[in-house]
Amino acid sequence: MAGMAGARALIGGLSALALLAGCSTSQETYAVATASAGSAVAVATARVVGAPAPAAPPAASPSAVSPQAAPSASERYPEASANPMVRVAEAPVSTFSVDVDTSAYSQVRRALREGRMPRPEAVRVEELVNYFDYAYPAPADRAAPFQTMVGVVPTPWNPRTRLMQIGLRGYDVPRDARPRANLVFLVDTSGSMDEPDRMPLVKQTLGHLIDQLGPQDRVAIVTYAGASAVALPPTAGSERERIRAVVDGLNAYGSTAGGAGIQTAYELAEKSFDREAVNRVILATDGDFNVGVSDPKELERIITEKRRSGVYLTALGYGTGNLNEAILQRLAQAGNGNAAYVDSALEARRVMVDELSSTLFPIADDVKVQVEFNPVEVAEYRLIGYETRALKREDFNNDSVDAGEIGAGHTVTALYEITPAGAAPTVDPLRYQTSAAPAAEPAANAKPGEMAFVRLRYKLPGQGESRLIERPVTRADSAASLDGAPADIRFAAAVAAFGRKLRGDADLAGFGYDRIAELAQGARGEDPNGLRAEFVQLVRAAR
Repeated sequence: MAGMAGARALIGGLSALALLAGCSTSQETYAVATASAGSAVAVATARVVGAPAPAAPPAASPSAVSPQAAPSASERYPEASANPMVRVAEAPVSTFSVDVDTSAYSQVRRALREGRMPRPEAVRVEELVNYFDYAYPAPADRAAPFQTMVGVVPTPWNPRTRLMQIGLRGYDVPRDARPRANLVFLVDTSGSMDEPDRMPLVKQTLGHLIDQLGPQDRVAIVTYAGASAVALPPTAGSERERIRAVVDGLNAYGSTAGGAGIQTAYELAEKSFDREAVNRVILATDGDFNVGVSDPKELERIITEKRRSGVYLTALGYGTGNLNEAILQRLAQAGNGNAAYVDSALEARRVMVDELSSTLFPIADDVKVQVEFNPVEVAEYRLIGYETRALKREDFNNDSVDAGEIGAGHTVTALYEITPAGAAPTVDPLRYQTSAAPAAEPAANAKPGEMAFVRLRYKLPGQGESRLIERPVTRADSAASLDGAPADIRFAAAVAAFGRKLRGDADLAGFGYDRIAELAQGARGEDPNGLRAEFVQLVRAAR
């Protein structure tokens, strides 16, 4: 058994090495991963270093690579069907909460590096798209913390439709102007965290954050296993060695009393609450709550009550096999926070160093987007992703309805696939409903040339009344060809196509991984951190 485990670990590492080296990890890798220990190691080694490979079992066809057979089969994810095409004449308004979580991208990367396809329900397309930064114009003033942009281009996978992009960039707080941080690390120290991809990565993640602390910041640490405990009372950020010693001494054992840990962490955060600081609980766990309050709805209720105190929540997921992503997503959404999945030391650094401001420092709460489509210009639309973030039309103006939060410098991207008026529709019209006025005879208020109207609502942190930003989407925002469009929208389109294809969406059947990789490769741009190059390799691995 130890030999088999070692072989699987080696294969995972070699798969990752192959990706980084630019190799295409395809169905051959999956065949390797399911072979016996001895031949698997030999074949994997030969694939990376170029030595002749011994005979391997027949490679599975792509359709035979079943997500259900993967080691992650017991993991739990939020489930939602893909958004359908909607006729504008029947439902012209689309409303959703923004999403800045990135867990799904790390989940997809982990699976492909392990030589298997990700489970479809683990793929949330908007989280793949929003993993990447885009060069949207930046606002100059924190009092008006958003700059919006829109664009329309031909859809790469469907010549009958077009893609409409809505992009937001939040105000980026300069490092020397950021507020104090009052943080509580809530660390799962239960037995399920005693794995190489859990507790060691938790310590690395928190270690990166400790390095960023200043003397004005304060940190406390709460642990929970069979019960919760305060491992470190609120401590000045300048006492880094004391904080680091507590983190380094964390050990995993026992069952998981997550509900008790959440209660203790919030109580500690509230006792040391600082109105001039950002008050946040940072939860690090695999989400396997099994003692005390463990029902997701009850945990969500507790978090919802606690967020009224002004304490934000960041949920960091770790590990494979029993990860409960569904709970982590619900807790992050209920706690005015964000969620990420840490699959490597590099991701730990990205979350807590490269993305520190957007992870910790909010610039806007309850951010909602509403798009009204003009039936004279658009016949149908489909919001790509955001299935778990849908809101009712009346929720948009209701300031008591919770929505997503955006951190400093964050970019948010939403894509709609639209069918222009006059094109062959995907959805048949209703028999008894009056159709929209034809483009040749527009109604008095139809505003020809205006495809849609975008509204954005948000609250400044700590405020109860929302503010409104509006702008139209016109024909002037359209690019005649995909090749002539900005690189950002082309790259976002490639990522969206990848996510939809991984989910098994039928209308991507004729748009293969090679074409997705080609589209992304041509839109990489400067790519200073190599994240877009890594994406291209992941697409080739999926192929």
